[in-house]
Amino acid sequence: IFIDNLQEAPEGSLVIFSAHGVSPAVREEARQRNVKVIDATCPLVTKVHLEVHKYVRDGYSIVLIGHKEHDEVEGTTGEAPDKIQVVGTVQEVANLELPDPKKVVCLTQTTLSVDETREIAAAIKQRFPDLVSPTKDDICYATQNRQDAVKELISAGIDLLLVVGSRNSSNSIRLCEVARAQGVVSHLIDNASEIQEGWLQNVEKVGLTAGASAPDYLVEEVVDYLKSRGATMEELEVIKEDVSFALPRELLSAAPV
Repeated sequence: IFIDNLQEAPEGSLVIFSAHGVSPAVREEARQRNVKVIDATCPLVTKVHLEVHKYVRDGYSIVLIGHKEHDEVEGTTGEAPDKIQVVGTVQEVANLELPDPKKVVCLTQTTLSVDETREIAAAIKQRFPDLVSPTKDDICYATQNRQDAVKELISAGIDLLLVVGSRNSSNSIRLCEVARAQGVVSHLIDNASEIQEGWLQNVEKVGLTAGASAPDYLVEEVVDYLKSRGATMEELEVIKEDVSFALPRELLSAAPV
C-alpha cells in the first residue's frame, strides 16, 4: 500500500522509506507512532543528506538544484530547511538572496538531467564565483548512464524512443527530455499496453530504454510487443554497471544466518 504520509500507517505497522529518502521529521514521527521501519533510501541520496550537514556545520548556505515538489528534494530540504534554497531553472538563480555570497555550496537532486544541471550550476557559479561543489557528482550513476545511452541510440539513427517508467519518475521523464532536445519523438509508457499503433507508422528504428527502477519484465514485454510486429532487436551497451549496494540494515539483521 502506497502512502503519502505516516498518518495513513497504523501504529505498529511496517513502513518502507523509499529510495528518494525522507526528512528527519518523518523519521521522528515514525518513532513516535511506533511503526517498524525499513530504510531503503538510496545511498547516493544519503550522500547528499550527509553533505547538507557537513556544509551547514561549516557555515555555508546551500543551493539545491531540483524540483521543489519532488520527494527527494523534500527529504533533502528537510535536513536543514532554514539553510537550503531550491532552484529548478536558470531564471530562479537570479532571484537567490544569500547571507554570505562567499560561503555558498551547490548540491543537486540525484535524478536530474546532466545537461540541465550543468546549465543551472554554471548560472549559480556566475552569480557566486566562490561557489563550492562536492568532490563527486551527485547525479545518480544509473540516471547518467541511461542518459548517455539515449544519446548513443540517437547517434545510431533511431526515429522513436520508448521509455519504460512511471509518470512520476523524475529520471524517466529526463530520458524523454534528452531525446526531445535532440529532435527525436519520445513517449513515456508504464508498459507495452500503452503503445499506440500510430506511433510506429513510418518508423524504421525504435530505441527502447527504461527508468532506473523499472523492472526488467516490463521492458521484456515491450521487446515482445515489438518482435510480434516484425522487429529485430539489437542491444546497445554503453557502459557496464557493476555498482551494488548492501541491503538495508533492517533486512540484513532479519535475514537467516
